[in-house]
Amino acid sequence: MMPDIIALAPAPPEADWRAALRDLVTSADTLLDYLQLQPEQVGWSPQAASDFPLRVPRDFMRRMVIGDPADPLLLQVLAGRQELLASSGFGPDPIGETGTANPQPGIIHKYHGRLLLLVTGSCAIHCRYCFRRHFPYSDNQNSRSEWPAALQYIAADDSISEVIFSGGDPLVASDRQLAELVGQLAAIPHVTRLRIHTRLPVIIPQRVTDSLLEALTDSRLATVMVVHSNHANEIDEEVAAAFGRIRKTGMVLLNQSVLLAGINDNAAVLAALSERLFLAGALPYYLHLLDKVAGAAHFDVDESRAKALHREISTVLPGYLLPKLVREIAGAPAKVPV
Repeated sequence: MMPDIIALAPAPPEADWRAALRDLVTSADTLLDYLQLQPEQVGWSPQAASDFPLRVPRDFMRRMVIGDPADPLLLQVLAGRQELLASSGFGPDPIGETGTANPQPGIIHKYHGRLLLLVTGSCAIHCRYCFRRHFPYSDNQNSRSEWPAALQYIAADDSISEVIFSGGDPLVASDRQLAELVGQLAAIPHVTRLRIHTRLPVIIPQRVTDSLLEALTDSRLATVMVVHSNHANEIDEEVAAAFGRIRKTGMVLLNQSVLLAGINDNAAVLAALSERLFLAGALPYYLHLLDKVAGAAHFDVDESRAKALHREISTVLPGYLLPKLVREIAGAPAKVPV
């Protein structure tokens, strides 16, 4: 049983999450020694890691099952030789985020009424299926010196009612930076909603401090947080406590997942994830088909199987726990239901 989200533990001090962020596992030896596995058991590839480095928080690593080469958390972060295989239809920009969708550094504007603000290019974890693993972050720096231009872009378009903090992971930024940015957005009259897309509350739950929550909610903006979890094993007691602290602010808390072969392409696993999310305080929101990014073809689940899995979980879950099955298509005006 997961803990009652009402009985909240005190928020951790800010130093805890900063220490966790400094002490990420970036060595295959460290990861595999902890798990008591050999490189040949898991298909470890130094070449794949040189293209997209290994990066995983120790707390996330400790949720992996020792001795299991097919652990669903391990498979999300391990650089494997399958990533080196060329696959037709997979490329560097699978959902069309460069070109006209990237009108100026730090902004991705594809859909009417909302846009993404890339708060930082940094992330605490490198998920091997990441659709932005080839994104030109060097051309999209968005530090404090670039903020005025981004904010001016938002202020000039009164159709924009929602700004989405993205990255990287926006919660890698400091509380002071986030509070400043939220305040500047709240000063733009036509912006009414703030959405934060983040994996940190799942992979480094210590990040959810009182000062962070104040930074994100101390404005007139309606605030939504969308976390990212793909398997129930990711959600331990600390993560549930972090979700509880988020919910206590009144923030809407949603989860989006990616359908991943060998990790969660199983109806029982998907249903267990929805149940665990709800118990911890987050509602399932989206179940994404894989974005066809180069290096991730081995995670792909074909559409017919995805539909069958979604139908199967719909028979065992109430409607409010059933995530929408969607895919993103470059140039489409919104996410496409599957």
